[in-house]
Amino acid sequence: MRILHTMLRVGNLETSIKFYTEVLKMKLLRKSDYPGGKFTLAFVGYGDEATDSVLELTHNWEINTYDMGSAYGHIAIEVNNIYEVCEKIKEMEGKIIREPGPMKHGSTIIAFVEDPDKYKIELIQKKN
Repeated sequence: MRILHTMLRVGNLETSIKFYTEVLKMKLLRKSDYPGGKFTLAFVGYGDEATDSVLELTHNWEINTYDMGSAYGHIAIEVNNIYEVCEKIKEMEGKIIREPGPMKHGSTIIAFVEDPDKYKIELIQKKN
């Protein structure tokens, strides 16, 4: 068994695709419209779906915003240089909501960024 994807509902699909592909450097793997159901699915990730877990961005055509709820936590992404990645995200007008630094009660270096729909993404510095 393996995790295939995590689905996020997004209000503006093109804005979300731009964020994940340009700011977080993922690839748009595929995109399909479902006119009968009035929704579009876009899959983004760092590798092929056959071997890597990816994100499914779901856009319901008649809905522009969602209530976040209290159960969602975050998506985590390992990065080689967290300080450099955060600077590039800022240059692309991405929203850093926690600057890089050690996590509370630990030594792992983390940061948090927020996507256009306010989903939180944790960046984790790769350990040597």
